[in-house]
Amino acid sequence: MPSTFSNPIALLALAAEPAALNESASSVAGPAWFALIPLLPLAACVLCGLTVAMRVRTKAPAWITVGLLALSFVVTVAGFMGWNGGSGTPQVAKVYDWIHVAWAGADSAVHTFVADFAFYMDGLSWLWMLFVTGLATLIALYASEYMEHDVGKGYGRFFAAFALFVFAMACLVMADNLVLLYLGWEGVGLCSYLLIGYFYKKPSAVAAAKKAFIVNRIGDLGLAVGIFLTYVTFGTVEYAELFALVEKGVDGDGQALAGMWQAWAIPLLFMVGAFGKSAQLPLYVWLPDAMEGPTPVSALIHAATMVTAGVYLVARMYPLFVLEGVPHYALWAVGWTGALTALLAATIGMAQFDIKRIMAYSTVSQLGYMFAGLGVLTSVGAAFHVFTHAFFKALLFLACGAVMHGFAGQLDLRKLSGLRTMPGWRIVSITMLIGCLNLAGFPLITSGYFSKDMILAEAFVTPGAAGIGWILLVTAGLTAYYTFRVYFRVFEGPQHYEPGDELHGHDDHADDAHHHAHEHEPADHGHAHADHGGAQEHGHGSKPAHEWHPHPPKWAINGVLAVLAVLSFAAIGTYFMDKAHHGWVGGMVHRSSAEFASPFAHHDPAHGTEADGEHGHATAEAHVAAAGRFLGMDPHKAMYYVSAIVGLIGIAAAWWLHLAGRTSAATSRADALLPLLGPVPRWAQNKWYVDEFYDFIIRTPLWVLANVCHMIDRLLVDGLVNGVGLLPQLLARGLRPSQNGRLHGYAAGMAGGLAVVLLIVFLVVFSA
Repeated sequence: MPSTFSNPIALLALAAEPAALNESASSVAGPAWFALIPLLPLAACVLCGLTVAMRVRTKAPAWITVGLLALSFVVTVAGFMGWNGGSGTPQVAKVYDWIHVAWAGADSAVHTFVADFAFYMDGLSWLWMLFVTGLATLIALYASEYMEHDVGKGYGRFFAAFALFVFAMACLVMADNLVLLYLGWEGVGLCSYLLIGYFYKKPSAVAAAKKAFIVNRIGDLGLAVGIFLTYVTFGTVEYAELFALVEKGVDGDGQALAGMWQAWAIPLLFMVGAFGKSAQLPLYVWLPDAMEGPTPVSALIHAATMVTAGVYLVARMYPLFVLEGVPHYALWAVGWTGALTALLAATIGMAQFDIKRIMAYSTVSQLGYMFAGLGVLTSVGAAFHVFTHAFFKALLFLACGAVMHGFAGQLDLRKLSGLRTMPGWRIVSITMLIGCLNLAGFPLITSGYFSKDMILAEAFVTPGAAGIGWILLVTAGLTAYYTFRVYFRVFEGPQHYEPGDELHGHDDHADDAHHHAHEHEPADHGHAHADHGGAQEHGHGSKPAHEWHPHPPKWAINGVLAVLAVLSFAAIGTYFMDKAHHGWVGGMVHRSSAEFASPFAHHDPAHGTEADGEHGHATAEAHVAAAGRFLGMDPHKAMYYVSAIVGLIGIAAAWWLHLAGRTSAATSRADALLPLLGPVPRWAQNKWYVDEFYDFIIRTPLWVLANVCHMIDRLLVDGLVNGVGLLPQLLARGLRPSQNGRLHGYAAGMAGGLAVVLLIVFLVVFSA
C-alpha cells in the first residue's frame, strides 16, 4: 500500500498495524469523588464572588483560590496514584444523569441520546489534569502578589474568573462525552474573554477580549458541527462507545467506515475547532493580543490550559484521525498547518520588541510544533512537548511579568538592560535563563530539547513528511535566536532601565481597587522608541522618572518562579522513565485513546512479534525500508546532534548580535543588518500585515454589508411597515376636527350635511 505523506488519500500504511489503536476501549467504574477535582475550583469561584458581594478588601480571594486549587491538585494526585497502581484501564466516574433523550424514529426503532455528567479518566486525562491543577495553583499564588494593586472589588472578580476557568478546563479534559467537553470548551472561551478584558476601562484590552471571543467562535462552530456529525454517524457521543466502534471500523449501524465521507469529514471539523482554540493558521491572530490581560492570565492561558485544548482534542480523537482505510485529509492538514504556523510565528517573534508579546508568538510557534507532531504520527512527542512546554512557558511568562511588575509596566527590550546585576533581580534572571534554555532546546540538560527532538525525528522518519521536518528544524534555530535575543538584551549587558507607562512607587499598589492600568504595553510593538516615562493616565501616585526606582518581586513571585524552574528541569527525568514507551508521558499516552504505534517509528526488523510470525517480520522490514532518512542517516540518532547544533547556532547568533560589544540598551549590532534586509524587518514587525489583510477582506466587507442591510431594513422594510401604519394615521388626522367636542362645530357640521343632502335631492329632482 502506498504511504506517501504528501498524498492524504494514501497517507498511512496501517493495514499491517491492527493494534494501532488503544489496547482496549473498555472502561471500569471510577469513584464519584473524582468530581471534587472540578468542583473545588467551582467552589472557589462562588466564594470569591461572595467576597465581591461583601466588599471584602483583603487578599482573602487569593488565599481561597490558592487553597482550593491546591486541594484539587492533591485530589488529582490521589486519583492518579490509585489509577496508576491498578490496571490502568480507563475509569468512568458518573456524577449524575445529565441529558437522557429517547424517541421513536420513522422505522419505529427507539433512538437515544445520552450525555451524562461523567468523567473519563485515562492516561491522557490524568496527564493533562496533573499539570493543569498544579500550574493553576502556582499561578494563582503568583497572582496573589502580582494583583495586589487591585485588592478590593477587582481582586475578587479576577480570582472568581480565574477559578471558573480552571473548572471549565477540568470539565473539558475529564469529560466522558463530547457534549460535556463542549461545555468546558465554551467555558474556557467565556473565561478567557473575562480575563483578557479584565482591565475593562482600557480600550485595547476590551478589543483584545472581543477579538479572542469572536475568533474562537469560528473554530467552535467547526467543533459543534463535528459533534453533530459524530452523533449522526455513530449514534453516540460517549467516548467508550465511540472508541469501541472506531476500533471495529464501523458506524452506529454496523456499516464499514471505509469509503464513508463522514470518516474523513469528522476529523476535519474537529481540526477546525482545535485550530481556533490553539491559535493555528489562519485563526492564530487572537492569541498575541491576549497579552492585554494581566500576566498571570497570559501564563494560565498560554502555558498549559486553554491553548493546549486543541492539541488535547486531536489527541483524544486520534483514533478517528488515523482510521484505517480512510483518506487522512485532516492528519495531513494538521501536520502542515502546524509546521507553517510554527515558522510564521517565529519570524514575527524575531522582530518584536515587547518581551511579553515575543513569548506570545513563541507560544503560537510551539503549539505548531505540537500539531506537527500529531500530524507526523507521534502523539507521544506532541504530548511530551505539551508537558515540557507547560512548565518552561509558564516560567517565561511569569518572569516577564515580574519585570513588568517591578519596572512600572515596561516591556520594551530596548529600554531595559543588565537586570541580572541589579539588586533583588537575581532569582528572576536565573529562572528566566532556565526558561530560555528550555525554549531554545539547549542540548542534553533541558526538557525542551528532548521533546522537540522527538517531533523532529518523527517528521523525517515518516515518509513524505521531510518538508515538515525541515520547516521545524529552521524554526528551532529561529526560536533559539529570538529567545536569547530577549535574555541578552534585558538581563545581560550594561545596566539601564526606564519606567513604563505605569509610573508608581513601590507602596502604591493598593491605592484604588478601580485603577486598572497595571498592564500597559506599547501600542506599536515594532516601531519607534516611544517615551514611556511620562505620567500615567490612570493615576497611581506618579513620580518624576529621575526619582523612580524599580521594586524587586517578593516571596510569592520569587517562590513560584523557583518552583517552576525546578519543575522545568525535573521534566527531563520523565524522558528516561518507562523506556518501553519513550518516557513516562509515553506510558500515559499508551494507556489512552491517543495511543498510536507508527509503523515507521521502529528501525528494528524484529519489531514484528512472535504472534505475527514471518508476516510480522516481513511487514516490519517493509516499514523500515519505507521510513524516511535524514541525509542518509537514521533521524532518531542524527537529530540528537543536528537539533543541538541548530539551537546552539541560534544562541550564538543572538549573543553576537545582541550582547557582544553592546554599550547601550537601545542599540545592538543587529541594527546594522536591518538596512540589508530591505522592507522585510518592517513587514515582520507589523506581523506580516495579517490583521490588516483580515480587516480588508473580512471585516471591511462585512461592515459595508451590514450598513447596506441596515439601510434596506430602515428604508424598505421599515418603510413599508411604517407606510401601512401611516394610512389610518392620515385618515384619523382628517377626521379629528369633526370630533373636537365643540357644539357650534357640530351644529355647523349638521347644517353643512343638511345642505349637501338638499343639494343632492335638488339635483336628482331637477335631472328627472
